[in-house]
Amino acid sequence: MKKTALITGAASGLGEALAHQYASQGFEVCVTDINTERGLHVCEEIKQAGGKAFFLGCDITQESNIEALKSELETRWSQIDCLINNAGVATAGALEFEDIEQWQWVMNINLYGMVRICRAFVPMLERQNASTIINIASQAGITPISLMGSYNASKAAVVSFSETMHIELAPKGIQVCVACPSFFATNLKESLRTAQPGLPELVDKLLSRSDIDATNVAEQIYHGAHRNQFMIITHKQGRTANRLKRWLPTSRYLNMMKTKLKHFRPKSHE
Repeated sequence: MKKTALITGAASGLGEALAHQYASQGFEVCVTDINTERGLHVCEEIKQAGGKAFFLGCDITQESNIEALKSELETRWSQIDCLINNAGVATAGALEFEDIEQWQWVMNINLYGMVRICRAFVPMLERQNASTIINIASQAGITPISLMGSYNASKAAVVSFSETMHIELAPKGIQVCVACPSFFATNLKESLRTAQPGLPELVDKLLSRSDIDATNVAEQIYHGAHRNQFMIITHKQGRTANRLKRWLPTSRYLNMMKTKLKHFRPKSHE
């Protein structure tokens, strides 16, 4: 029986790398995204490499889009073996630069979009004895930094939602994992919404500093999920930061972060 994987936001960046990774492991991949041109290109690359993939457009903020996606997959597949909630956007800015509309926008995509997809597709996931949901959060969801309040909060909510679903869906034979990558070279900056001068350049600098790329992150996520690992932290520095947060007294950890991030600000504010 063929293995199937549905990946949201799979037309570029980490989603694209995950599509290639799962296709290389014998999965037939449904690439879904709001960008049709890029999504079709990813599918063509997968096919040229000997894998199986097809594209279905979907805006995860629209219930009607999700219902159409569900209807099409019900026709094509009898079940889903792996659901990867990867679609997401980025926001940044100090408190005074992030209005409520920006907070609502990032939550609607990063959190509520994930919830909508899970509500729609869990019935297909529970049709077999074992299936997997992988929610893509971020290092920002477990060890947040300043100037990214709404993004940090959205990803922390994803971590909490994933932990809840890990417990809740276990009796249905569904394993839930959450991936928490740190900054790495990707196209996340394309979706970055910020009103604060200098922040796009700062975020771009952080993204370009990483010594691992989307392909490496996707490989770690695949193997972590295969080992039934709940939280998959892909960066060494991220694992260290998470251990410090867990082991140190809260006041000491927060004082350490305040000192470490004392000069973390856009150049235009220096």
